[in-house]
Amino acid sequence: MTTHLSAEQLLHAYRVMRTIRVFEERLHIEFATGEIPGFVHLYAGEEASAAGVMAHLRDDDCIASNHRGHGHCIAKGVDVHGMMAEIYGKKTGVCQGKGGSMHIADLSKGMLGANGIVGAGAPLVAGAALAAKLKGTDAVAVVFFGDGASNEGAVFEAMNLAAIMNLPCIFVAENNGYAEATASNWSVSCDHIADRAAGFGMPGVTVDGFDFFAVYEAAGAAVARARAGEGPSLIEVKLTRYYGHFEGDAQTYRDMDELKEMREVRDCLKQFRDHTVAAGLLDISQLDDIDGEVERQIEDSVIKAKSDPKPPAADLLADVYVSYP
Repeated sequence: MTTHLSAEQLLHAYRVMRTIRVFEERLHIEFATGEIPGFVHLYAGEEASAAGVMAHLRDDDCIASNHRGHGHCIAKGVDVHGMMAEIYGKKTGVCQGKGGSMHIADLSKGMLGANGIVGAGAPLVAGAALAAKLKGTDAVAVVFFGDGASNEGAVFEAMNLAAIMNLPCIFVAENNGYAEATASNWSVSCDHIADRAAGFGMPGVTVDGFDFFAVYEAAGAAVARARAGEGPSLIEVKLTRYYGHFEGDAQTYRDMDELKEMREVRDCLKQFRDHTVAAGLLDISQLDDIDGEVERQIEDSVIKAKSDPKPPAADLLADVYVSYP
């Protein structure tokens, strides 16, 4: 277990993971009321991946996400109330209510956007990484994609481009075991998605996605390598999602006993609490205080989002067309 992190860094990591968990579990409840438009795909259970990777990133580092993007947004620092308002389709949302759950973006935080097109984030971060390289900065670009997207041509093309151009790019495959309802052990040709890195001449590593510290270590090595001009890396994070592919998914393809064991024994938040307290790195009261603060923050964000105004009809064509001088 990593012990060189300061108490402040550990508390921040825990706050990020707890915020994602409470945000998603509250959305699970709120979506059932019928007040939230569109589809919602929850990230609960996968928190250690987003928190572990984003702990190494700055605002000038870019990320691209997928349809299950709330956790990535929160970990990258996107405003929680702005996210909740966006999901409710309100004017105060980070995209003024026009993007919704699957298209949250905040360029001020380097969040290029969640994306409903499978694998579409990979070419975006290749472009962002190329821009950083041409500008001579040490910024990096990270894409998060699932086991289903790992089979998409756009991902392979982006990995090849990043390799041949030696781009500061990190590919994070979040393998939660299912591409919608298709098991990855059936649809992915190799035991580990990270093994595919060899075909592009880049390092590849598989880590336990229930262990924040394992993700943190792997991401730290990949980010340091990219900042030093040594090129791209592939990280496969093996984890699970606690809810269906989308809200309303009956999950008939899944053994619920599998999920019960994951929640009770391997949960990333439980492991983090147990490890840090047992090692004397944090006090249980500090973690409990964060739990209470996050609960209040999410409650406030829901109350505000519900009362916020919707976008006016005049905004319908805003941001659609560009006028050139």
